[in-house]
Amino acid sequence: MADGGMVQDKVAVVTGAGRGIGREIALLMAKEGAKVVVNDLGGSVDGEGQDAGPAAEVVGEIKAAGGEAVANTDSVAERKGAENIISAAMDTFGRVDVVVNNAGILRDRIFHHMSEPEWDAVIAVHLNGAFNVSRAAAPYMRQQESGAYVQFTSTSGLIGNFGQANYAAAKLGIVGLSKSIALDMSRFNVRSNCISPFAWSRMIGTIPSDTPEQQARLAKIQQMKPGDIAPLAVYLGSDAAKDVTGQIFAVRRNEIFLISQPRPVRSVHSGDGWTPAAIAEHGMPALEASFYPLDRSADVFNWDPV
Repeated sequence: MADGGMVQDKVAVVTGAGRGIGREIALLMAKEGAKVVVNDLGGSVDGEGQDAGPAAEVVGEIKAAGGEAVANTDSVAERKGAENIISAAMDTFGRVDVVVNNAGILRDRIFHHMSEPEWDAVIAVHLNGAFNVSRAAAPYMRQQESGAYVQFTSTSGLIGNFGQANYAAAKLGIVGLSKSIALDMSRFNVRSNCISPFAWSRMIGTIPSDTPEQQARLAKIQQMKPGDIAPLAVYLGSDAAKDVTGQIFAVRRNEIFLISQPRPVRSVHSGDGWTPAAIAEHGMPALEASFYPLDRSADVFNWDPV
């Protein structure tokens, strides 16, 4: 690897790095000078099974290109597994500078049919996993008074989607987690930001393609590659982003978006207080002009990827 990269000599932990977006981030981190912990359980899209092969293959690619990397196959869903992931960084490279929480699974189901195991599994990997790995790295980042978290959210949570109550809840929860980390750890020069990715991957590959409309949507998504996401992740882990924290970004092919955060958009006031009837008669009609429709991601991002 050439000297002088954006994350030269930093140690980056990338979860879910055996395939897709995580793989591309791990490879670019290494190309830009980082030493990388490549974490991947090696399971299926729904989280079943385990295979050490994907993580080992990415480590092999990094080493073949002259970089430094170590594989880890622990589950982010377990506190001990997350501790082992960070220990791999500390034991191998002596520090941890960047944590990219990318690992994820899908168990899509329309809400009124969603089972408790389907809910629990997705929350465990996405939301609990982001907390577990972030928390395991926090003492080291606090002690060295530096560090950056890159959390992965989704427009399924930021905007909405059918059949993904578990995934949407976890991904919007990660936004709150990231903001809290940014606030609580700012005194130690530790940052946390979110990326909402648009890219073709195994997880996106579960979208149905039974109708012409669905096929057209998939054709658009397939234009967006996992490698498109990696540059922003590497930037957010670099010192060039030292003043960027608590933000939500989206990447869609060659587009980078700054995503809004909830703030008041309209208010109503009653000097005598509100009754349910007064809300129905006056309060809610005054607010309705600013209501958000039941949009999905495709309704908001309704133009072709640029």
